[in-house]
Amino acid sequence: MLRTARRAARNRLVVLSLSRIECRAAIRRRERMGEVSAHATTTILDKLESHMQSRFLVQPLNESVFQTATDLLDRYDLRAYDSLQLAGCLVLKATSGRDQPVFVCADRDLLAAASGEGLEVHDPA
Repeated sequence: MLRTARRAARNRLVVLSLSRIECRAAIRRRERMGEVSAHATTTILDKLESHMQSRFLVQPLNESVFQTATDLLDRYDLRAYDSLQLAGCLVLKATSGRDQPVFVCADRDLLAAASGEGLEVHDPA
């Protein structure tokens, strides 16, 4: 995954705007559990915000993403946020022209659903 995200790879990294909330929740949870220090948490969150503004293309949530996520929940056993993440990638695919996105995640069920929807997938784990 790190090779994919390196600037030299010249890949465009797109994240759903919801990712900011999901990442912050995961990092804060680990801090509260004592797995990450307060100092490390601040550093990680600052870097995340910096990347959200400078390195990532941030895809907004919109009605098309919500409708696609709703439809996905009828076809796959997904959590709500996972269906939104996958829907964002599917909407991106439908509107991106020649560039075909690769869906990257480490959740087997979500990868299976993405593959089932015709997306190229990558498991960084």
